[in-house]
Amino acid sequence: MTTFYDVPAEDLIEAVAEELAAELDAPEWAEYTKTGTSRELPPEQENFWALRAASLLRKVADDGPIGVQRLRTAYGDATQGSTRYRVRPNRKTEGSGNIIRSALQQLEEAGYVNTRDGHGREVTGEGRALLDETAAKLLEELDRPELERYA
Repeated sequence: MTTFYDVPAEDLIEAVAEELAAELDAPEWAEYTKTGTSRELPPEQENFWALRAASLLRKVADDGPIGVQRLRTAYGDATQGSTRYRVRPNRKTEGSGNIIRSALQQLEEAGYVNTRDGHGREVTGEGRALLDETAAKLLEELDRPELERYA
C-alpha cells in the first residue's frame, strides 16, 4: 500500500494541487497579499492558492495535529529577506497567518481537515485517502529507479 511518504513531496504537492484546484477558490484578496512580512511582492504563480492548500494538507497530515502558529513558523523566512548592510544579524520572520488560516478553513469545508479542540487541525480520512491515492497514481507515473522498491 502506497502512502504519501513514498513519493517526493514536490511532486505530490503539484499533483494534489491539480485535484484541489477545482474544489478550492482563492479569495479576492489573495492576488494582492504577500506571503509574509519579509516579502515585497505577492506570489507570481497562477495556481498559488491550490499549491499552498496542497502543501498545507500534506504538512497537517505529516505533523498533525498542528496549529496555525506552528504553520506560520514553518512557512516563514529564515533569512528575513535581505539585510541591507549586513550589520544586523538575520532574524526569522513568520509567514502570513491569514493565507494559512483561510486555506485551512477551505480544506475543512471540503472535508479534508478538521479541528481538534485545543490541539489544532488534523487530517481526516478523506484527506489521507486523497493524499495516498494521489501518491499511488504518481508513483506509477514516475519513472525513477530509486522509487521502484515501493511499487
